[in-house]
Amino acid sequence: MNILFLMYPWEKINPDDDSTIRIIHECVSRKHTVALATVHNLTMRESTGMAFCNVFVKVDAVSSNVSTFYKKARFRKVKLPLGGFDAIIMRSNPPLNVTALNFLDSVRDDVFIMNDIDGLRVANNKLYTSSFDDPDNRFIPKTYVSKTAEYLESVLEDSATDKMIMKPLDGYGGHGVIMVEKQAISSFRSLLDFYINSNKNGNYIILQEYVEGADQGDVRILMLNGEPIGAMKRVPAIGDVRSNVHAGGSVVKHTLSKKEKELCKLVGPKLVRDGLYFVGIDVINGKLIEVNVLSPGGIMRINKLNRVKLQSKIVDFVENVVNTKNTIQARKTEFTKAIADE
Repeated sequence: MNILFLMYPWEKINPDDDSTIRIIHECVSRKHTVALATVHNLTMRESTGMAFCNVFVKVDAVSSNVSTFYKKARFRKVKLPLGGFDAIIMRSNPPLNVTALNFLDSVRDDVFIMNDIDGLRVANNKLYTSSFDDPDNRFIPKTYVSKTAEYLESVLEDSATDKMIMKPLDGYGGHGVIMVEKQAISSFRSLLDFYINSNKNGNYIILQEYVEGADQGDVRILMLNGEPIGAMKRVPAIGDVRSNVHAGGSVVKHTLSKKEKELCKLVGPKLVRDGLYFVGIDVINGKLIEVNVLSPGGIMRINKLNRVKLQSKIVDFVENVVNTKNTIQARKTEFTKAIADE
């Protein structure tokens, strides 16, 4: 197969904990032709979508050690048509680059894109969690979004609990996530002014009900084709509300609870319908906090905690989708030729 990873720069990778390089390593180890590009490498030539790519130079033996693989990787630079790839795997960091998706629109019928570009458009921010059917808020916390400070103040004042979680709508990696309390409402307005007015058009802010147990951490669940394939518990650093590892948290082994399994059954079918085949969901006490669709991480840590190899399942899935698509196309061509010969 020919596979393009549309991702962050190769030189920015930390091979010791990066998830993307583990999927890349699996693809290269299976002798697929693998190319890398960033969203800024996309271009158009004679109305054809192209990318300036770094293509792995194939070797007889690929090191099983990911760090060694990273250090020894060699590339050839070439401009390639997007339509020539069997699969494009989206692994760029937030925020979503809408222009990149527009480049991909022209090849979406010919190339398997993971995750689907329409799915990325609708699910790339924290509003997506409210689209799941949960009228009683059993699995989805009550969530309020606005850029009007007075309204958000009233939400905190009227809250049934003494504290809420505040975060920017387009944040990621735990950036800007804080806990606000009613007893500190006098300083809440200045916080809102800072969060909302940090750019001239104003930022949307999320206020979310505080889920009990948040101080003990959250659970990252990786979902593939609507099913959970691995999970880990993320424990925040002392004095921090954020569980993200990049924000100082740590990880421990985790087995899904009954409620977490029910949550996966609730969200899985919609994720697949939206073309969101590989995502990470963040869960606290059985409630869905966020859905990560651009470059969900955690593969290396879940692998290490459970002695598994999640990247194998991911590449198996991509191969199966592409092979099925090719089989259908071959049969279509065969039937078309049979009719033409009559």
